[in-house]
Amino acid sequence: MIQGTFGSRGELFFEIDLIAADGLNLTVEAMLDTGFTEFLAINKQDLDGLDWQFIRQNEMITAQGESTFDVYAGKILLDISENPQMPSIATF
Repeated sequence: MIQGTFGSRGELFFEIDLIAADGLNLTVEAMLDTGFTEFLAINKQDLDGLDWQFIRQNEMITAQGESTFDVYAGKILLDISENPQMPSIATF
């Protein structure tokens, strides 16, 4: 079972591991976004060290309007088990 904490505005935070292309695991705190179901969003500067493969660009609608996201293939560890079903990472 995943353990997490609530932020001051009711956000749910929990830890995940991002797996770099060389196999190195980077533990980060993630926020569950119940309104956005397709990708894991990550800042571009955080992505640089992971060396994940660029796939394409997607136009998506967010709470701030339409945005272009770069989509990468990457792996994460969620609740101690590798999740190969998470093939896409969107950056902004």
